Amino acid sequence: MVTYSEAGVDISLEEKTVRALTEELAETNDYRNIIKNAGHFAALVDFGSKAIAMSTDGVGSKILIANLMNKFDTVGIDCIAMVVNDILCVGAEPIAMVDYLAVEQPDPEVAKQIGKGLKEGCKQSKIAMIGGETASLPKIIKDFDLAGTGIGMVDKDDIITGSEIKDGDVIIGIASSGVHSNGLSLARKALLEIADLKVDDPLPEDPSITVGEALLEPTIIYVEPIMDLLSHKDIQVHGLGHITGGGFSNLKRLNKNMTYVIDDLIELPAVFKEIQKTGIDNAEMYHVFNMGVGFAVILDKEYADEALEILNKYHESKIIGYIKEDSENRVILTTHDNQQIEL
Repeated sequence: MVTYSEAGVDISLEEKTVRALTEELAETNDYRNIIKNAGHFAALVDFGSKAIAMSTDGVGSKILIANLMNKFDTVGIDCIAMVVNDILCVGAEPIAMVDYLAVEQPDPEVAKQIGKGLKEGCKQSKIAMIGGETASLPKIIKDFDLAGTGIGMVDKDDIITGSEIKDGDVIIGIASSGVHSNGLSLARKALLEIADLKVDDPLPEDPSITVGEALLEPTIIYVEPIMDLLSHKDIQVHGLGHITGGGFSNLKRLNKNMTYVIDDLIELPAVFKEIQKTGIDNAEMYHVFNMGVGFAVILDKEYADEALEILNKYHESKIIGYIKEDSENRVILTTHDNQQIEL
């Protein structure tokens, strides 16, 4: 069985590392007026009647696929997507970003392609790129790394914390475009090493695209559908979740007194079928990848039809499960091949 750890990423160790860092920094939240225990994907700063939401993220090892294909605009789009999708999760409207590009050696052509991708991501998000930093770091950086920090704004009365999630609420899943920017280390090991495919080979499960194109497909930016949904004040949204690293386990952040039952997933994209054929078991697949669901909306079932009408204007969306009050805080998931697993 192939695991994420064998591909070089130990999720458990990452969690311990993050905890060690954040525990040291926790007291700094007392220095300013921070809205504590409200941000689960993005942090919130109190500004009177409004709050500023902040998030930071990077593109990760998708950069290695970009290098193999000599195509770098996608990573710019992904940098925007990873940040703004997290800002959305607290009900905030993304406003602006700054980027950080660290390079082994300056390369104007690569930078231009990255810039085009950043511009496209900003266009899709309707945000401004207001600044950034570029650093040349030979012997520290291999090729390049790209990250960004974004801010958003939300009325304090409209902050979505997940605290209102209740028993019987439904979970709406919005389709992903594929792997997005998480789990690429495992995807590369599966397809390029174990299956011994090349980036320009047709993807066996979908020969209309190459392996590289499948892995480099840009992360969907969910700003338009989510902001459209939130503009309908008659629809009470209880929780929003970006399905990224950690797969469906991300939902457990929203309310720790609930269990998330997922029993009717969106059709599995071909790239995940190809990855799993290399010997990765279900528990690992659904813990690492988004498996076709890039974003989740949780609300009372009475609003489900109206919400689906809005969301389906943008991307395939459907009810994928429901909420059960349960302090064990689990994700109980029925896989695409009808196996039940717990995350």
